[in-house]
Amino acid sequence: MELRQLEYFVAVAEESHFTRAASRMHVAQSGLSASIRALEKELGAVLFRRSTRQVQLTAEGEAFLGEARRALSATSAGRDAVAAVQGLMRGSLAIGSLQCLYSLHLPAALSGFLAVHPGLDVRLQHGGSTELVEQVRAGRLDVAFVSRPARFPDDVNVAPLGSEALVLACSLEHPFAARRSVKPLELADERFVDFQAGWGTRDLADAVLAEAGAQRKVALEITDVHSLLDLVVAGLGVALVPETFYHKTNRAAFVPLDGHVPAWETVSVTTNPTSAAATAFLEHVRRPPK
Repeated sequence: MELRQLEYFVAVAEESHFTRAASRMHVAQSGLSASIRALEKELGAVLFRRSTRQVQLTAEGEAFLGEARRALSATSAGRDAVAAVQGLMRGSLAIGSLQCLYSLHLPAALSGFLAVHPGLDVRLQHGGSTELVEQVRAGRLDVAFVSRPARFPDDVNVAPLGSEALVLACSLEHPFAARRSVKPLELADERFVDFQAGWGTRDLADAVLAEAGAQRKVALEITDVHSLLDLVVAGLGVALVPETFYHKTNRAAFVPLDGHVPAWETVSVTTNPTSAAATAFLEHVRRPPK
């Protein structure tokens, strides 16, 4: 089995089309098709269901896709490791992140890192924690900065970044705005604004309220922090958010939660093995400022 075969296989799986995959890989379609057939023969399994319009993965192909991506990611990590030893750092670094990370100022960290390693090709994307962790597992991201879920997959590396309290965000006119604290159970009848399922703060808020026995209604789902706070300010709902969100607006009240409430934790998640670029970036992130 050759790496080129794995690259061709992943390209066909992602494009769902042999012609587009061949164009993407800059190879003749006949050569790519022959390589896939040889791979299927070696594995003793049909990896694709072929039709005149589309190509779809078989069950065997679905099972093989994750392993192929991990193998390619490990190979890339090996090349990066050699480059790092040679002082080149000319590889690539794919980063995933939540929109707001108080424990890490990502733009400043990236700026400082690229000043030292200008030859590195960096890609950044935002998303929810569950989605980003899966992207790391699949080898599409080298590192992701996410909130800690109840359980992580066994095939990724996890390291803590920081933690902070969860608080209630409400409009200045809300009855809770003047309170020194509020019990989670008191929020049972409130209308909530929150992120989509799979986002770290949504999952934590669900857990906190379920533990308190408060069934809540999420009336408004959004995908960005500023929209969430705008809806809260307008009195359209309340939200449970990390306490540092108070830095983002003075037009909402942020009220501590009473009792023992789990902290909102942020962590880094990396591939296993971790690429040289990701390792160097994490070392840069954790280095104390001068």
